[in-house]
Amino acid sequence: MTDAHTPSPSAASSPSATERAAVERELRAMIAEAARLDAAVVAGLPADTDLFGPEIGLTSLAGVTLLGAVDARFGVDVAALDLSLDSLQSIATLADFVTAHRSAR
Repeated sequence: MTDAHTPSPSAASSPSATERAAVERELRAMIAEAARLDAAVVAGLPADTDLFGPEIGLTSLAGVTLLGAVDARFGVDVAALDLSLDSLQSIATLADFVTAHRSAR
């Protein structure tokens, strides 16, 4: 019964949830441009879609292009902050990473 009054993580972070959704929308457009895909196709993919998987198929060069666009738009140098580049696993991991580091500035 003590849990009943504990705010859920999504309720506690509503403003950042809104910010994250906006970041994800922009990232989807950037991903589409870098991968040379239709933006509507990328917009309709599940958030857990692998960036380097068959649906998006980012190449190494497209990945570098995407990282440059992310740095220019959001001021987050993913390559410098995430040396293992785990944040590039999926649309969601990239959106989470950018949102966290953008608000940390």
